[in-house]
Amino acid sequence: MKIKQIFRFFLLFSLMNSFLFNHSLATSWAYSFVVWDGYIYEVIDENVSQLNRQIGHVTRYSDMESLSGNFSNAYPKGTKYYSIQGISTDEAIAVQVKDEIFKKAIRGGEYEGGTIIYCLFVLESVD
Repeated sequence: MKIKQIFRFFLLFSLMNSFLFNHSLATSWAYSFVVWDGYIYEVIDENVSQLNRQIGHVTRYSDMESLSGNFSNAYPKGTKYYSIQGISTDEAIAVQVKDEIFKKAIRGGEYEGGTIIYCLFVLESVD
């Protein structure tokens, strides 16, 4: 009887893995973005020259999956964020894309990426 239970467990585990985790991790992004202070900012093709001060930087980068923190799908770790003179960070920030080139990033909604979901299955013995 124990062998049947072990077999069922491994069968269920194998099926669960094949359905839940057997997919490509590649992600298709609609646009380039950065995350700062819990919000997603879409980087647009508009240069910014009136900077205020540095407010943060990319802490994690991936073009394959969503991550937590000051994450970006387009800019490497260390890319700096700046506030823009006369514009609230609730509206937009500047992202340093090259040495002296800063692009405007428009604030969207709260960033909900980087969440890891764990599933727990409990098997009970029925005798």
